[in-house]
Amino acid sequence: MAASLAPDSLARENLYSEQPRKGKVRVLAVIPAGRGVMYATRQVSSLIDIGVDVRSFRLLSRTSPVVLLREYKRLRQEIHEFRPHLLHAHYGTMTSFLCAISNTVPLVITFRGSDLNGDPDASFVRSNLGKLLSQISSLRAQAIVCVSPRLRDRLWWRSQQARVLPDGVNLVLFRPEPKERVRARLGWDQEASTVIFNGVQRPRAKGAQFVRHAVQLAEQAVGPIRLIMLDGSVLPELIPSYLNAADCLALASLREGSPNVVKESLACILPIVATDVGDVAERLEQVRPSRVVTRDVSEFAKALADVLVEKHRSNGREGIAQYSEMRIAASIRSLYEELVPSYAK
Repeated sequence: MAASLAPDSLARENLYSEQPRKGKVRVLAVIPAGRGVMYATRQVSSLIDIGVDVRSFRLLSRTSPVVLLREYKRLRQEIHEFRPHLLHAHYGTMTSFLCAISNTVPLVITFRGSDLNGDPDASFVRSNLGKLLSQISSLRAQAIVCVSPRLRDRLWWRSQQARVLPDGVNLVLFRPEPKERVRARLGWDQEASTVIFNGVQRPRAKGAQFVRHAVQLAEQAVGPIRLIMLDGSVLPELIPSYLNAADCLALASLREGSPNVVKESLACILPIVATDVGDVAERLEQVRPSRVVTRDVSEFAKALADVLVEKHRSNGREGIAQYSEMRIAASIRSLYEELVPSYAK
């Protein structure tokens, strides 16, 4: 276990000590408003920390024609005033499409999941229109980033040129703490078997009812289980405490890009039971105790019961340093400098 508790200085990789660049690449990051954009915002912050001049543009709507017309004009004005070397669309669908038609500035697109996979919690028309807009806008991009190989394979065109870079995890914020201490701080029962699930806001895509059923079946083997369903009401700064206080993460999604909660749980050495979606199997290949199972509720329930009976933390942190926010930010900066070579070292 000592290796999994290595100093968090590994996350920094001496990135702040690099020699200064000739200048700063100016990047306008276009991020949709609403849920699920926290990771794009964190990536922007980490890029600023390592010397990229990034300005965020928050897209206020992806569905209202009236608001979208106003946002299109506002985006063009922002491009005119900031004069970025690059646009970076964080997410596909209308976000990347609006960037693709707004100017001739070189475009980078990061696809994160439902933009290419579709969204079971959206209407059929909206889900498929979003996928179509993602595919069309990819033709305009000078660089494409997908957060997992499976997501890259969803591209109709240019999949061989797309790069795979998952979102990074903050290894300083997400770090192991003794479960008993954290439970005392949160006021949780010290003895209760506790499973945590993230995705109530997208119940069909994330499998909320499936997890409830699996937990009920697992209770027949291990007794009462406390199921904590994260619904967005928990403050982001408390999420590491929840992961350290729980006994297992349950992930039962139909499709994923690269679920960030898995990497965050690994950083907190929380065992995981998950369906084989996105890059989950790759992330959990050497992690014990953790299980990747089919989307069969009985098999999922048995895996949950096995992990809860074992009552051990995982070795998940041992391989997570390569996905630190700082390392991913360095890779994104290198991509920017390839596209704007006069600003490279």
